[in-house]
Amino acid sequence: MMRPILPLISLLCLCLPFGTSAQQTAVDFFESGIGKSKSGDFTGALQAFSMAITMNPENAASYYNRGVAKASLKDHRGAILDYDRAIELNGKDAMAYLSRGASKSKQDDHRGALLDFSRSIELNPDDPQAYYSRGSSRSRIEQYRGALADFSKAIELDPANVLVYYARGITKQKLDDFSGSLADFTKVIEMTPKRSQAFSGRGISKVELNDFNGAITDLNKAIELSPEDAEAYFYRGYAKGKLEDFKGALADYDRSITLKADNFKAYYGRGFCRGKLGDQKGALQDFTQAIEMNNSNTDAKVVYTGRITRPILDNLRNLVQERNRISELSAERSEAYFSRGVSKNKQGDQRGAIADLNKSIELNPTYAEAYFSRGLIKSAQGDQRGAITDCNDAIKLNPRYSEAFYVRGIIRHSLGDENGGCLDLSKAGELGYNPAYKAISDYCN
Repeated sequence: MMRPILPLISLLCLCLPFGTSAQQTAVDFFESGIGKSKSGDFTGALQAFSMAITMNPENAASYYNRGVAKASLKDHRGAILDYDRAIELNGKDAMAYLSRGASKSKQDDHRGALLDFSRSIELNPDDPQAYYSRGSSRSRIEQYRGALADFSKAIELDPANVLVYYARGITKQKLDDFSGSLADFTKVIEMTPKRSQAFSGRGISKVELNDFNGAITDLNKAIELSPEDAEAYFYRGYAKGKLEDFKGALADYDRSITLKADNFKAYYGRGFCRGKLGDQKGALQDFTQAIEMNNSNTDAKVVYTGRITRPILDNLRNLVQERNRISELSAERSEAYFSRGVSKNKQGDQRGAIADLNKSIELNPTYAEAYFSRGLIKSAQGDQRGAITDCNDAIKLNPRYSEAFYVRGIIRHSLGDENGGCLDLSKAGELGYNPAYKAISDYCN
């Protein structure tokens, strides 16, 4: 529910601190990047800012804006690296700290984000966005009183921002100030009458204040606006149970469990209602489920521990095209072994393909494409560690080998190294391999 107040595009820095006519080409790329960002072409913007950085590596604005483009593509790890460099070059840029904090927050580094937001506030104490963002980070690490102060300051600076009222209402709930939260949720409802979360939040506070009829009225509206809100069904079921409408409560608990099957409290509530309605067998099953679900613990050893599972890894990897381009045949004929290996692999002869690629590498130890192709085959065979080693060698030989960064990234992620994997995917995207951003969006946030 806690979203940035400003869209990322509004964070663009339009300054052009290049200075001399000799750097005009860098200026052109910078301006192109700004234009592409404004039109929503963030991959194009990223490439333009990268060219500007290549031509003028000391311009903080280029790094900052490339960071914004990466963040817009959900590549927050890559964005943080660019914000780091922008801050290194210009430590007085409040927006750079604010943006880096936002990306850190997206990576669940809320303490790091809090430090950045605080620095942004030091540099620009009248920015409501910074207070809202710092309040959100404080809330995430359970510093609720500090969060409350930040949200109140954000409202003082920007009293028309509906999101801050909602965030403050939630924070008051965390501090058990349910009466105080009612005013904030009511303000949200007055400003945006179709916001289901505000009705749900106010309904939950009314439950805690034992106003069960008022709670049901608000939760009815929340469910009308958002029929898939499992929490609203759960609390409405609880309120109905308190009013001894056990049949109505049972139906709500059923729906809540359908929408969110891991809510052990809903099983407990449904078991209680079943018991009151004479279904002791069903009650027993629900109580048992509540007990076991709350204490479940699995220690199964899994090789593919990341969100990129083996089937997903296979699918992502198999979309990568090997770099098999015609080239002049050298005296040792390593190119012929390489191409024959690629052909054997396409025909399903992985063993023969590996043998040919081994020979190609033996004859030409600087053949980056051969290492990469061998890595693809090793990964398909389940030898992910061997595949990573081959990708490492390919990257050492060709530091701009975008496909190698991409494949190494998805493999590292699948083996549980999410941070390292996502940084590799970020580098692949930065080098122009655009499919990396789909993987980043799906698995790095």
